[in-house]
Amino acid sequence: MSFPLLTATAALPAVGAIATAAVPAARRTAAKWLALLFSLATLVLAIVVLVRFDPGGDRYQLTESHAWIADFGVRYELGVDGIAVALIALTALLIPFIVLAGWHDADPVETGSRRWRPTQGFFALILAVEAMVILSFEATDVFLFYIFFEAMLIPMYFLIGGFGDRAHEHGEKVAATQRSYAAVKFLLYNLAGGLVMLAAVIGLYVVAGNFSLTEIAEARANGSLEMATGTERWLFLGFFFAFAVKAPLWPLHTWLPNAMQESTAPVAVLITAVVDKVGTFAMLRFCLQLFPEASKWATPVVLVLAVVSIIYGALLAVGQRDIKRLIAYASISHFGFIVMGIFAMTSQGQSGATLYMVNHGISTAVLMLIAGFLISRRGSRLIADYGGVQKVAPVLAGTFLIGGLATLSLPGLAPFVSEFLVLVGTFTRYPVIGIIATFGIVLAALYVLVLYQRTMTGPVKPEVAAMPDLRVREIAVVAPLVVLLVFLGVYPKPVTDVVNPAVKQTMSDVQKKDPQPEVEAAK
Repeated sequence: MSFPLLTATAALPAVGAIATAAVPAARRTAAKWLALLFSLATLVLAIVVLVRFDPGGDRYQLTESHAWIADFGVRYELGVDGIAVALIALTALLIPFIVLAGWHDADPVETGSRRWRPTQGFFALILAVEAMVILSFEATDVFLFYIFFEAMLIPMYFLIGGFGDRAHEHGEKVAATQRSYAAVKFLLYNLAGGLVMLAAVIGLYVVAGNFSLTEIAEARANGSLEMATGTERWLFLGFFFAFAVKAPLWPLHTWLPNAMQESTAPVAVLITAVVDKVGTFAMLRFCLQLFPEASKWATPVVLVLAVVSIIYGALLAVGQRDIKRLIAYASISHFGFIVMGIFAMTSQGQSGATLYMVNHGISTAVLMLIAGFLISRRGSRLIADYGGVQKVAPVLAGTFLIGGLATLSLPGLAPFVSEFLVLVGTFTRYPVIGIIATFGIVLAALYVLVLYQRTMTGPVKPEVAAMPDLRVREIAVVAPLVVLLVFLGVYPKPVTDVVNPAVKQTMSDVQKKDPQPEVEAAK
């Protein structure tokens, strides 16, 4: 029996979460180091998964299958394709930086009477989320996926509501109320999506007789399992609704700005760069593979929702006063690009969408973590409270600029390649949608450059005059991510080589071919 590598990759952070939570309360520093070591060990296993994965091999590799709830056809089935491998690597890469960035976010605080924050719990919850996200990417049993898709909401709820941002202009009492509101809103939205999906999961079992993604997809492909048109469409809508909430896609997005605003910067990165990717990943893995005809039927409406997300998110980002809310609305716009690329039903669009998931995770991590370092120094999230930071903290300002330029998809930085592929892939099949979506790029330049101008340039405000530059730990957090932004912007081939075979198989699932160019290229 071969070593269960996929199980180990997900189990290691779960064990780390338990071990970190068990550290005595007086040894907070030990808990931090333990969480960091487990996150680094998980990264090593994710690299092993990446190395052992053969892009030219079977669709699902490193598979594991064991009986679980046999009476209901539920199995513990794991397997990864190129898209899952890329996102597992992204998740495992970001968690150590999230742990390092949040090193002091759960330290004891003074608020009138002494109040202690459970430091061990903060880092244990982060590792628990990592374990559940990785298992979601690995699961090829629909019911197993559903369990972890929903279970990750619990640690996220406590991270948002129990470890929120301390920078609040109205004091701790109001801040606690708003954190609770954001956490409950996050939970209710995602639980609603999960309950709708549960009904669809049960419906899929009634139709197919099991929960195995590979078996159902194979039966659909060879014609041994046929779904009535209406049944397939209802099941698709049940799955898609849950994934659109998680993504988040307009108009199901409103939980995200509140959650990111009230979270610490590392937790905000965990939400938008890691957890939300499960939604867009699941659209590719489950919606298109299980319900190909319904996916094609829904494509026009989904593309309209995606382009509304792009423009709406960008427009609201332009008008934000709060740094974190601006980044949250920018992410809504970017998720619109990802969904648009998925449902453009072209290989360029889907390759770009998958690459966008990876690149958006890195670029958002850079921008949000630097914003968190900035906010922790000044004690305010309001853009108007800053000015002239680049004169007193040039390294902080420089890395903030790089993160912002990546967010607006500047050529030479990683998101440009993915956004270009999404737009090209969309334009070849839906030119009007592609043209409208292009305005999102213009708006991105506006909100990013205005943010940088108002916070980093101009006269030095007295409140920031003594602001320290990035410390060694903070540089260690952002420097590797900046290097990755540049490397993948110049040479994205390592990622595209892994994901492209999986994209071709997804295109085959929905029986779509790329549009032929109207003019043949000269030979």
